[in-house]
Amino acid sequence: MSLLERITVNSEVVHGRPAVRDTRVRVADVLALLAAGASQAEILDDYPYLEPDDIKACLEYAAAQAGHAVLSSR
Repeated sequence: MSLLERITVNSEVVHGRPAVRDTRVRVADVLALLAAGASQAEILDDYPYLEPDDIKACLEYAAAQAGHAVLSSR
């Protein structure tokens, strides 16, 4: 399984926002926790149904999104 396969987008789960394996944990939530200084161990303690590869998948997803070209209508 590719790490990115762990990231799902389902209109019936968290309003179609990217989430971890169809859970209600959004990629943005994991990224916000990391940005706030939470360690991987702290996140896994708080969300015991997450796996270390889920956190890696969130980071890989964010890196892929940041690499997209932005088009301007100017």
